[in-house]
Amino acid sequence: MSERLRLFADLVETWSARINLVSKRDMPLIWSRHVQDSLALVPHIPAGVDRAIDLGSGAGFPGLVLAIETGIPFTLIESDTRKSVFLREAARLTGAPVTVINGRIETAPVAPAPLVTARALAPLPQLLGLAAPLLAPGGVCLFPKGRGVELELTAAAALWHMVVVPYGSPLDEAACLLKISELRHVDARPQPAPPCDRDRQPEGRRR
Repeated sequence: MSERLRLFADLVETWSARINLVSKRDMPLIWSRHVQDSLALVPHIPAGVDRAIDLGSGAGFPGLVLAIETGIPFTLIESDTRKSVFLREAARLTGAPVTVINGRIETAPVAPAPLVTARALAPLPQLLGLAAPLLAPGGVCLFPKGRGVELELTAAAALWHMVVVPYGSPLDEAACLLKISELRHVDARPQPAPPCDRDRQPEGRRR
């Protein structure tokens, strides 16, 4: 792996002692669990993607890792101010092509992108609601998911039309990566037509 990724992993470990980027239990697993899990998205990024958005970036998984590894410019959206400071410093030291927005996803001033990513942010129905306004036409979402993904997919299907391709995780047989495209909200049911009034003339032809 690249020296920049190793530097990033070291930065996560150093800063976690101050702002709890990852849990103490996961400290020995920063590389094997968090970095490698983020890198598992790389083969599934469509060719030609020139910009991406990462939602709820936290410690930089997967957005900052993907920016370092692929060179794709990422916008990282993170509401926690301390984590945003970390992301900016990590990007500066690693040379990652990222822009950090410290604020809520719903109000982030960013144009839709052809790729949206997120990891461990929210259940799928809510996550799709956050992602849809930021996904460009023809774009894809890449969302790593753990146990319970089938229940999340069932709940999401009631609210969203989408094409879902699941990929197995090389790190955890109970986890998977969801590649989602053609995302749109389920249309509201049409209102029933009013009863026909046989004595009423068509609009524009009333006599």
